[in-house]
Amino acid sequence: MTVQKHLGEQSVRFEKPPTILSAASIVGPKEGKGPLASYFDLILDDILWGEDTWEKAETKLLKEAIQQAVSNAKINMEQIQYILAGDLLDQLIATTFAMRELKRPFLGLYGACSTMAESMALGAMMIDGGYADYIVGATSSHHSSAEKQFRSPLQLGTQRPLTASWTVTGSGAVVLSKKGTGPYITYATIGKVVDFGIKDPMNMGASMVPAAVDTMIQHFIDTNRKPEDYDLIVTGDLGSVGKQLVIEMANEQGYDLSKNYTDCGVEIFDADTQDTHAGGSGCACAGVTFTGYILKEMQKETFKKVLFIPTGALLSPLSTQQGESIPGIAHAVVIESSLE
Repeated sequence: MTVQKHLGEQSVRFEKPPTILSAASIVGPKEGKGPLASYFDLILDDILWGEDTWEKAETKLLKEAIQQAVSNAKINMEQIQYILAGDLLDQLIATTFAMRELKRPFLGLYGACSTMAESMALGAMMIDGGYADYIVGATSSHHSSAEKQFRSPLQLGTQRPLTASWTVTGSGAVVLSKKGTGPYITYATIGKVVDFGIKDPMNMGASMVPAAVDTMIQHFIDTNRKPEDYDLIVTGDLGSVGKQLVIEMANEQGYDLSKNYTDCGVEIFDADTQDTHAGGSGCACAGVTFTGYILKEMQKETFKKVLFIPTGALLSPLSTQQGESIPGIAHAVVIESSLE
């Protein structure tokens, strides 16, 4: 029986849900000292990883994470029909430079820190549509390359306000397949750009909250599901400031998130000992928390049904300098251990 694929305003239901065949996560030294350390496949001792620039180190992170995910899937790189990936740097240089060596068909994505979900949603659509058998979805970020581009040179030692988050150094990658025994991507909700006029680049969590809540609630409406239908609802990198705002905004619209909601930016660092202020951010925040912690806990059946909503702030250094506000976006994917 053919199922209705397009649901409501912004969601899709997959007729033949793709499997997450494998995953890989690589993180930097600071992330490797956080509470999720045991879940990551590789923890670096050196944030430069033997390279002479932070940007080259980020390229290496992404390339190695993709290669590891493909190896974990027990297939060859030549079997990957498309790679969907992106990062935070201008013209996606971390990703595109990695693609020079991987030599696979490539679609570059810019969803800022929502890129992990964007790659998974689009990859799932391509597989469900019959356009591919194997697809990689991936993303990366690097604390030092992001600070250099978006904020202040690290050498200045600029004081960070308590609302600031810490860009995660790392990369996460998944291999999606039309075959497999799960976990499965069953739904996706594509977000809209939402802008509440926040202009402070040191409060990224607050700037992305409206988009996160908008996508989350639209997902519930489109799919006729409720928060309690999920074992875990997790946003991308809103941190402690953003997480509380999400709970409050959702509650105002009649959705109780008090029992099963968290944020990757809250989970990846220890707020008391690691001095990350509001928590984690960056594309890799959601990327490695998902490919490390969440997927491995799904293997243990701690979580069987997850609503994963990475969030992105769509700013550039130029837009901030020109006084523009910070638009946000969030994409959601549903991952389920089994098909009912």
